[in-house]
Amino acid sequence: MQWTNSIRTSIMIVSLVTAIGCDAAIAQEAENKAVQLQKSTGTPPRATPEDYQARTKVGDRTLAGEFTGHSVPTPDGVFETEDYVVVEVGMFGPPEARGKLVYQDFSLRINGKKATIAAEPFEVVLRSLKDPEWIPPESSSSKSKTGLSTGGGAAGDNSPPPPVHMPFELKRAMELKVQKAALPEGERPLPEAGLIFFPYHGKDKGIHSVELLYAGSAGNAVLQFQQ
Repeated sequence: MQWTNSIRTSIMIVSLVTAIGCDAAIAQEAENKAVQLQKSTGTPPRATPEDYQARTKVGDRTLAGEFTGHSVPTPDGVFETEDYVVVEVGMFGPPEARGKLVYQDFSLRINGKKATIAAEPFEVVLRSLKDPEWIPPESSSSKSKTGLSTGGGAAGDNSPPPPVHMPFELKRAMELKVQKAALPEGERPLPEAGLIFFPYHGKDKGIHSVELLYAGSAGNAVLQFQQ
């Protein structure tokens, strides 16, 4: 009888492990599908290349772009980043044309400097994103100005209040909007458009000239933006 019970117990354990494994596989598949759905879909291309700040021919294609500085424009809102500057690019071509676009094809020259700035994947900009319309809730400590207290502690404590972070749900929604607006990669039907990100910590007002350098499957080109 004990031997029979041991067999039953073993069968139950194996079944449980198998079920857990199946659930994990199902969960992983669902997560993979979710990631696929969240991939960059790009920014809707404008009606014509002339609707962008600058444009140039590259082979039988037209490369157009708009330099937006530290602003991150998306179809669902405009965000900000202090660590990156952004270019919205659009690639146009003849009817039925297809083109391969990857962010690695682009670099940026600011203020005529010899060294250029290589584009980086959209993931790196997410940690520095800010929503200018989000106002942190006022902490109770800042409301009560008792004695000499200007911080988050008791009276006489001048230490700064603890930082208030954006709620996870709002931060994640903002990140997804930027992720979807980033330049889609791979061979795609034209026109196609999206955002490209370049590391740059200087202020927008210190930027006097910008050149976007393209070296990709369509050829080589330079877009010049006048500030």
